[in-house]
Amino acid sequence: MGLIINQALINDETGKALEELCPFSAISYENGKLEISSACRLCRMCVNKGPKGCVTYEEEEKKNEIDKSLYKGVCVYADSDHGTLHKVTFELLGKARELASVIDHPVYALLIGYQTEENVKELLQYGADKVYVYDHEKLKDFDIERYANCFADFIEQVKPSSILVGATNVGRCLAPRVAARFHTGLTADCTRLEMKENTDLVQIRPAFGGNIMAQIITPDSRPQFCTVRYKIFDAPKKEESHGEAVPMAIKDEWLESHAEIVEIIEKPKEMDISEADVIIAVGRGLKSKNDMPMIEELASLLNANIACSRPMVENGTFDAKHQIGLSGKTVKPKLIITLGISGAIQFVTGMKSSDCIIAVNSDPDAQIFNVAHYGIVGDLYEIVPKLINRIKEDRNV
Repeated sequence: MGLIINQALINDETGKALEELCPFSAISYENGKLEISSACRLCRMCVNKGPKGCVTYEEEEKKNEIDKSLYKGVCVYADSDHGTLHKVTFELLGKARELASVIDHPVYALLIGYQTEENVKELLQYGADKVYVYDHEKLKDFDIERYANCFADFIEQVKPSSILVGATNVGRCLAPRVAARFHTGLTADCTRLEMKENTDLVQIRPAFGGNIMAQIITPDSRPQFCTVRYKIFDAPKKEESHGEAVPMAIKDEWLESHAEIVEIIEKPKEMDISEADVIIAVGRGLKSKNDMPMIEELASLLNANIACSRPMVENGTFDAKHQIGLSGKTVKPKLIITLGISGAIQFVTGMKSSDCIIAVNSDPDAQIFNVAHYGIVGDLYEIVPKLINRIKEDRNV
């Protein structure tokens, strides 16, 4: 599928006409040659409104229809770090159960590692019907080649219809590699997932800088892959397990690797705003970095982590690890107070699931008030000191 340029019909007149016609400045004409860049949005104005025949649109050949009935189950990749399951795994198991109920499919978990007995029990308690286990000493530490080999074997043996992977460092590395092996689609950083009755997974994520919400499906290939950020969905409650563990055979050649893990050096634990129960988030309403002591005092009184919107990283006030949003972290605290943040979709997407949102902004029309549970129209330089004093009074500080 794509645009085809008929260079035989391109001359100074037609080339310049097409160049001026493109609303995205994706067409350039130079030295008698017409080119279309990656800025093209396939609006096809050049085809429909341009000089006839100069640019044509060619549909992709229809693939042979896949027999979707051969693929069954919604699978969650169980992401573990040194034997400890990442919490995004439990959130995905809850979502997988919801999706699977639409099409009456089982819920699977894929676990790759070493000495996995405790993790198997936990996955079953969180709702997996079957846990497929690849357990070997050489799988103790993550190795992309070995893990991908086991992952691929699982797909070939079990044929799951959909696979949900946490958007962790491991998940973002492993999922595209395995998806490429099966020539299937993968949607990254989904914010919503829905299931059609024909087993097509609707993968929804912001696109074009958050200006639109794209709904993506891969109807002509299986399995369907997606990655999902931590704190997007709710984890189910632990229950008595009803499923079973399925040990998987491992071939020696799968454990071969071009890399050798010589030593693992633990990085010092850093502040992770994704885990915070209370957050004070600061935006462009903060006029100067010198005013941060006021914010820090409020955060100290509330035992809160401090976070920010993207502009505050770009102007050097904060480090990127403090950023909330599409290009930052997703958070779901019990309480978040936003100070001087307008509420652009890029920011809101990363925090809208918070239990309680309190917004302070001097603009009564700020978008942040559309998602806030409580809103205060006012200058943060007036509101924050009053809030600090009120907390101190109540605590007799």
